[in-house]
Amino acid sequence: MTNPRDRQGMHSTTYRVFTAALGVVFVGVAAVILAISELTFGPLAAALVIGALGVDAIISAWHDRKSWLARIGPLP
Repeated sequence: MTNPRDRQGMHSTTYRVFTAALGVVFVGVAAVILAISELTFGPLAAALVIGALGVDAIISAWHDRKSWLARIGPLP
């Protein structure tokens, strides 16, 4: 068994907490989009994509793996 202090980078507790918090923010943004927009294709598609990224970030933090957002890489 490894020492928790040896965890670096993607596996650190701070990274996992930050990833989960970002996932909660994304899910919240998706909920706000659904609440304040007309229920047409554009806002529904945006809310679906943003919500899916948020849920994946939360699940990834829980399971200690890279989220889809982390796999996209650094965006400009």
